[in-house]
Amino acid sequence: ALHTTQLYQHVPETRWPIVYSPRYNITFMGLEKLHPFDAGKWGKVINFLKEEKLLSDSMLVEAREASEEDLLVVHTRRYLNELKFLFERVEGISRATIIDLDAHQGNGHERDFMDDKRVYIMDVYNRHIYPGDRFAKQAIRRKVELEWGTEDDEYLVKVERNIEKALQEHLPDVVVYNAGTDILEGDRLGGLSISPAGIVKRDELVFRMVRGRRVPILMVTSGGYQKRTARIIADSILNLFGLGLIGPESPSISAQNSDTPLLPTAVP
Repeated sequence: ALHTTQLYQHVPETRWPIVYSPRYNITFMGLEKLHPFDAGKWGKVINFLKEEKLLSDSMLVEAREASEEDLLVVHTRRYLNELKFLFERVEGISRATIIDLDAHQGNGHERDFMDDKRVYIMDVYNRHIYPGDRFAKQAIRRKVELEWGTEDDEYLVKVERNIEKALQEHLPDVVVYNAGTDILEGDRLGGLSISPAGIVKRDELVFRMVRGRRVPILMVTSGGYQKRTARIIADSILNLFGLGLIGPESPSISAQNSDTPLLPTAVP
């Protein structure tokens, strides 16, 4: 039977490719303040960007929630979270790359796409922390395991080197970038020591390398267990905008057309 849905909507060209809803900010009688994760982080990011005069409400895209009937178009009732929607409904998408730079191993999407050769997974994470899912690691095509307290220089070199190799091995139609901020120094759950400037540079590096190959990129902001991560995410978005890497009509940017190289070429 023909399925009708309200899930899709026309997005005017005046709107930015930033998807946000106030419903993303979770509250429960104040108990959310006791959790290490800042459940209002995304609202803070948007407010910072408004204060900087970069955005207004009319420029944002608010996603519509999929109904159960929508999900059953592509999923069985038994296993709704086995996500294959991207390839079946988006024209021109046959190969995807996940660049997961959250401090934790991304075992969820790794298990989901375990035997799907259309999806190339690169995962950079602290080898000593949760989840340590050995089975899920079999799905990782480019695995970078980090030690406790890894700092900016080592981290950025490894990220750049491995993204370059990943894109050479599997040039995708789209990149999904998990831009976790739990790599920030002082994050007790992430266990790494990346500075705020290092996070901003990391995001810039990823966007330059992907956009330089004319590949669309979707960035999601995930882990980050300190209150200051919202400001860092906002600063990163402002930096990407200032460099012309994001925006309503931002062109594809050459990975090498910056005034300065991504990283010093002499770094081994």
